[in-house]
Amino acid sequence: MTAYLIQAFIYLCAAVVMVPLAKRLGLGSVLGYLMAGVIIGPITGLVGQETTTIQHFAEFGVVMMLFLVGLELEPSVLWKMRMRLLGLGGLQLLMTTVAIAGIAMLFELGWTVALAIGLIFSLSSTAIVLQTFNEKGLSKTEGGRSAFSVLLFQDIAVIPILALMPLLALPELQTSTTALIGAAEHHDELSLVAHLPSWAAALVVLTAVVALVVGGHYLSRPLFRYVANTGLPEVFTATALMLVIGIAALMSLVGLSPALGTFLAGVVLANSEFRHELEADIEPFKGLLLGLFFITVGAGIEFSVFGENLELILGLTFTLIVLKAVVLWVITTIFEVRSSDRWLFALSLAQAGEFGFVLLTYAVSQHVLPVSLAQLLSMVVALSMFLTPVLFIFFEKVIQPRYRQQTAAREPDEIEHQGTVIIAGIGRFGQIINRLLVANGVSTVVLDHEISQVERMRSVNIKSYYGDASRPDLLHTAGIETARMFVVAIDDKHRAVDIVKHVKQSHPHVHILVRAFDRGHHYELTSAGADVVISETYDSALHMGGEALCTLGFDKIKVEKLKAHFTEVEKNHFDGLYNSWKCEGGDVGYGEHYRQLFMQMEKKLLDLMQGKLEGSSHSYDKDDK
Repeated sequence: MTAYLIQAFIYLCAAVVMVPLAKRLGLGSVLGYLMAGVIIGPITGLVGQETTTIQHFAEFGVVMMLFLVGLELEPSVLWKMRMRLLGLGGLQLLMTTVAIAGIAMLFELGWTVALAIGLIFSLSSTAIVLQTFNEKGLSKTEGGRSAFSVLLFQDIAVIPILALMPLLALPELQTSTTALIGAAEHHDELSLVAHLPSWAAALVVLTAVVALVVGGHYLSRPLFRYVANTGLPEVFTATALMLVIGIAALMSLVGLSPALGTFLAGVVLANSEFRHELEADIEPFKGLLLGLFFITVGAGIEFSVFGENLELILGLTFTLIVLKAVVLWVITTIFEVRSSDRWLFALSLAQAGEFGFVLLTYAVSQHVLPVSLAQLLSMVVALSMFLTPVLFIFFEKVIQPRYRQQTAAREPDEIEHQGTVIIAGIGRFGQIINRLLVANGVSTVVLDHEISQVERMRSVNIKSYYGDASRPDLLHTAGIETARMFVVAIDDKHRAVDIVKHVKQSHPHVHILVRAFDRGHHYELTSAGADVVISETYDSALHMGGEALCTLGFDKIKVEKLKAHFTEVEKNHFDGLYNSWKCEGGDVGYGEHYRQLFMQMEKKLLDLMQGKLEGSSHSYDKDDK
């Protein structure tokens, strides 16, 4: 017992020390976990042979991660991405496998061995890539979505790869892997399909998948309601773990990938009202197990094998990363993934994946690869995964700034006409303003400094120009001297204030309307000289508040009156709050006098709404609901 506690303390201590340090240095948590594993494993020897066993347990973090990914994907969303899934994913797997197998055959390896190596190295690390995407906010980018499609296809492809491996077996390896055969036979004892004929095995697999889908759709809700009625959060957590572990076990029993099975279950439960509760319960276990998995990858690096074959391992790793990146780059040209997204797509998937360890072990047990070659290839897999965070840092520090500089250096578009209204920013806010004005015959000139946004608008026939609205020469070309109105709808708070100051000082005749993010920004824009300031969330929040009252049983007519009174109170107290904010230092913060005025406004608002303000013509009685 003491030995287990000491080992647990070593793993946790390494993570606690190295991960925050790596994050502080901008290296990401994944590299921190890997470095922690290297320190407690090969360097200090604090952990030893138990690393492989722990790694098999920690791989369950990947299973949980794919379950959570599935919860975020409704079946309709998955169907919509079928072309990207099959096109990007299928082409990547095929091209990478052929390229790697071809190079392997140049080293005089047999075609079966070469094909096995190509299939193993064609897979990328779902755990590292998705974790890094989430940390760096890259999941919603074009490159991130494309990479996710490829990773999802790869996880699905693990099943046919496992089925193909026994067909590539080499007879001469039979005698050298006797011990592993015994292990495989032991594994077969826990299989429902190992000794069945092909047609029966296929029927069992199909039955298991159908049972998973049907059971997840019809039986999960009554189960979760039953557990939720207990009011015990720990029981719901136990149920969530039971569900994931049970599905993984079922998939393993029928010879399928546990990760794919839990992903499918997550997709089935994506429409469940218990989805968010499941996510909250599984997330901590997923994060901890994934971190443990990365530590074991670092701790499992065998420096003896690495030292004996240093040049070969480094050469193979470098060749693998470059080859996969080139293949992925070619695919981006076919599917029109542009600019920095193509670099993100190519660099993020250029490594081998965690399933590589599983497939290498399975390939040895099925007499496809010799043990010595499998050990060498496992070092390549581990090293490529270890270098993946470095590729992300290269993308973040070198590639992204380069494309930003190219965009900044690009000359603005030549503006072909002038308009009554100039709009700076054609994002989600500016689009609505522009569409409303144009629909009512008002001529506009739209400027935006994001070239991708301008191109996106042009693709739907919304005329806009690339350029920085803070440049005087560009405003002159757009007709600022004759324009009646200037609308600032950009998403940069400080630039918005600067633009308002410039336009108001240089062209005082122009009426300025500007979007504010919050109350403080509202005050800054007012101080800069804006004529009309609209808080972007105010009206939508007020509308939702009214809907909440209606849902609670308040009369709709009364609700509209209450909303009008709320707005009136805010408007009446604006000048006092603004002057207090200005006198107390503006952007320095909200002082004591400002807070007192705000609380007085809240008190008057409460009195008005509850009908306690004597003599008020706006008194309201709850009995009117």
